[in-house]
Amino acid sequence: MMRIPFIAGNWKMNKTAKESIEFVHAVSNKLPDPTVVESAVAAPAIVLQSMVEAAKNSPLRIVGENCFYENNGAYTGEISPAVLKEIGVNYVILGHSERRLYFHESDELINKKVLAAIENNLKPIVCCDETMGRQAAGDKIHWVVSQIMADLRGLTEEQMKTVTVAYEPSWAIGTGQSASSDQADEGCYLIRQTIADVYSDELADHIRVLYGGSVNPENIAEIMAKPNIDGVLVGNASLEAESFIQLANYQKA
Repeated sequence: MMRIPFIAGNWKMNKTAKESIEFVHAVSNKLPDPTVVESAVAAPAIVLQSMVEAAKNSPLRIVGENCFYENNGAYTGEISPAVLKEIGVNYVILGHSERRLYFHESDELINKKVLAAIENNLKPIVCCDETMGRQAAGDKIHWVVSQIMADLRGLTEEQMKTVTVAYEPSWAIGTGQSASSDQADEGCYLIRQTIADVYSDELADHIRVLYGGSVNPENIAEIMAKPNIDGVLVGNASLEAESFIQLANYQKA
């Protein structure tokens, strides 16, 4: 099955509202056709609505960085999946390694968020991690498989079709120390095989698996050439318009 490559930037807690709109305008007419390569940027919740409006006639998808597992209620400071959908966001990142590390999000919590996102017709980009300690100990297989199985527990095959999985070794995020393209490919292959084992080969063939960790315009072509990698989730290199344009147009490089 032909899976459309997915190039997604994750801004984290960066950019002002003004800078966010300037970025959208700078990249809008320089991105590939979304039927060839899908381009997306995840931004802080406070700027999402303005960005959605600015990107209306652009191939650029605007993505939420997080959401809660309830649509409303006494959850001060949280982000409603229903509101994300209402303002025109279609994707949301869940289970990012920084959410796990700094905000102590468990697989159980992430699983509830994934289900809530899908119930609101949001497409979850579910991140799974691997620590340097596990990798050095040769136990990375158990780590990645157990995490992704826990995060996606209880999803039907139909619900799974809306999911994108991002493989993010935490030691390679923001460190400048990228996994080799072979390491990245191995992690993505393992995730796809896990989905095939739990669901079916057909579903595993349908789902996009991304790699995240110090991806930049210099190494993206090598990473994207690997058979099990369908896209990337990029941090620092997605903050500048010119760099993001290069990433999205990696096929022309």
